[in-house]
Amino acid sequence: METLTIAQLGNPILREHASPISAGQYQSLAPFFSALQKKMQEHDGVGIAAPQVSESIRAFIVASRPNPRYPDAPLMAPTLMLNPEITWASDSMEKDWEGCLSIPGIRALVNRHSHIEVRYDTLEGKEVKTQLAGFIARIFQHELDHLNGLVFLDRADKADYYTEAEYLKQIAQG
Repeated sequence: METLTIAQLGNPILREHASPISAGQYQSLAPFFSALQKKMQEHDGVGIAAPQVSESIRAFIVASRPNPRYPDAPLMAPTLMLNPEITWASDSMEKDWEGCLSIPGIRALVNRHSHIEVRYDTLEGKEVKTQLAGFIARIFQHELDHLNGLVFLDRADKADYYTEAEYLKQIAQG
């Protein structure tokens, strides 16, 4: 498999609506999903969507863990989510920091639903329905936006954009 390259803001693929994956394709895509997870980990990501490496398919990985980019992130096993969707979202919203591997050096405060119910398929073709909250719900919503041609800056007020250096100062101050 060729080395994956992260598409940067301005690449048209980040503005496309990704295509659903048929259950018959799941296993043939397994090597790609393994490479996608490796790419996310190389860049200290807590999630990555297939369109971010120029594959316009409805798949992403959620993998929250503390790292230099998100020191307070909760720990969870990397989870591949195929054809994901939100089936319910809370009225309560939370504004918090987001960044993106496709938009390096920029952070913004983004308002997201604090609790969501989701469904997705596993690589084995099993349907999963679950509830997500807090930071993990935020990751899911961020990655789902990628499948719908959106980036986090589309959801942020321009006054809430920060450079990475300023963001690090802000979180260090508490």
